[in-house]
Amino acid sequence: MSDAVRKYHEEDEIGKTYDLRVARRLLRYLRPYWRLAAAALTLTLLTNILISTQPYFTKMAVDDFIEPGRTDGIWLFALAFFGVFLFRFIFSYVQEILLNNVGQKVMFDLRSELYAKLQKQEVAYYDQYPVGRTMTRLTGDVDALNELFTSGVIDVLGDLVIIIAIVGIMFWMDWKLALVSLVTVPLLFTATNWFRKHARTGFDKVRTRNAKLNAFLQEYISGAQTVQLFNAEAKAQSRFRVINDDYRKANIETIYYYAIFYPLVDFIGAVGIAVVIFAFGFETLSGLSAAGAALTVGILASFIQYSLQLFQPIRDLSDKFNVLQAAIVASHRIFILLDREVLIETPAKPVRKGKIEGRIEFENVWFAYKGEDWVLKDVSFAVEPGESIALVGHTGSGKTTITNLLMRFYDVQKGRVLLDGVDIREWDLHDLRSNFAVVLQDVFLFSGSIENNIRLGNAEIGRERVEWAAVEVRADEFIRNIDGGYEAEVKERGAGLSVGQKQLISFARALAFDPKILILDEATSSIDTETEQLIQKAVERVMDDRTSLVVAHRLSTIQKCDRIIVLHHGELREIGTHNELLANRGLYWRLYQLQYSEEKLVHFSAEPSAV
Repeated sequence: MSDAVRKYHEEDEIGKTYDLRVARRLLRYLRPYWRLAAAALTLTLLTNILISTQPYFTKMAVDDFIEPGRTDGIWLFALAFFGVFLFRFIFSYVQEILLNNVGQKVMFDLRSELYAKLQKQEVAYYDQYPVGRTMTRLTGDVDALNELFTSGVIDVLGDLVIIIAIVGIMFWMDWKLALVSLVTVPLLFTATNWFRKHARTGFDKVRTRNAKLNAFLQEYISGAQTVQLFNAEAKAQSRFRVINDDYRKANIETIYYYAIFYPLVDFIGAVGIAVVIFAFGFETLSGLSAAGAALTVGILASFIQYSLQLFQPIRDLSDKFNVLQAAIVASHRIFILLDREVLIETPAKPVRKGKIEGRIEFENVWFAYKGEDWVLKDVSFAVEPGESIALVGHTGSGKTTITNLLMRFYDVQKGRVLLDGVDIREWDLHDLRSNFAVVLQDVFLFSGSIENNIRLGNAEIGRERVEWAAVEVRADEFIRNIDGGYEAEVKERGAGLSVGQKQLISFARALAFDPKILILDEATSSIDTETEQLIQKAVERVMDDRTSLVVAHRLSTIQKCDRIIVLHHGELREIGTHNELLANRGLYWRLYQLQYSEEKLVHFSAEPSAV
């Protein structure tokens, strides 16, 4: 894989972060639901306190009923035991419902905030970051936070309560045996600390590789047709194998630490129980307890159970720490996106207008997508309201860049772009863009009905206007011939519709919005000659009383424009009408001669040869 492809798909590893600072920020999302969280925490504490009484019931059963052979009162004992576990079940059920409600609400808020942030991001953000990586933020990373809120923070507090309760009961029953039981705890915390340090790095790598994998899959699945067309399946498979293998290795590395840690915890727990049994036997056989309260079999049984219970929450704490680490890594990436500065946004005191006159001015505009690799160099021109302007030039000359700057998808580095005499950086973004309609070469249709794809959710555009726009661009005929008509389902990206049909829908969309400025960016390049003739008159009529910018390679489509701007390597080289530019015999004339000769050659090759 090339360095450029690797850099595009790769995601920087986080490295060191400040967990407490991130955790405090996460808790802010919990604040609106603190009552539900508090109720869940209370139930968790009660449940865990009930759990810690189970070994003591064992001691009572052995010492008070089994060993002395006593039967009176045993039914009350059994009823109390059953009651404890019944309440434990009820508390656990309600707690689970509350916690998952909290988790889902927090996830909803986070996804909404992320999506709102993405809606505000400038186009340059999407040029830099692959879609698959962004999808990982909204799905996998948010899901990791759900696990934190549903089985992380609350359960950690519950585990701490169990540990404190168990240690307290053990010291209350026999402080010497309790001290013996805790001998192995330092070993357990040492193992936990080792696991914590290494697991954090592993989680970072796993999420990095996962985002990389998602980015690759999104790109290559979207481009499946191109891959098959150029027989690039083997190469794509090879690239995927490398990325997939990196993801596998990251997961295996994390599993390695799990494979060591959990058996080690079990081993330390077994050692702790052995120490308790040895201490009990030594104290009992040596008669050391004769002077005081005797150690009973019930105490031994309860201490063994308490030792097992003690190690379980400590082990759970380690597991919850993994959840916390995954959430910290995920939330850090989420906060990077949420904290990312939006470079293009509405100013504090914006200019707001309804319909505009449509006068456009470029004043000494310099623009580069990266560094000082200038795409436009000192470009200046003006377009009067209602005037139609064509932008022509070789690929990369800056034609589409001009339209992108006009709608403020990017900001210029030098100079100004004015609309009705006002710098577009002073405009309210919504008001600015509401005056434009754009028809692109690559039409994007959304899943839904044809009608919704024309009106794009705009409640002000009714069915009557949708149908009018479709009739004007000659799309009505094919729409009515489809099952369902205007309510017909449009599949993802318009699958099932021809390129020409999708293009006609995009023209209907532009007409329905009744823009003051119309931008046609190679809008007819993907349409066959017959379809182009159908819509050409409608397009010409729509351009009346509108400021129009037409980007085209086919010079035959822009000859009727009021003026033609010729760009070359980012510089404005010529401007004038079609006839004026031909008369000057400059760059436009050469482009026209070259294209005319190519079309003539194609026409000649299509003629049947004489025999």
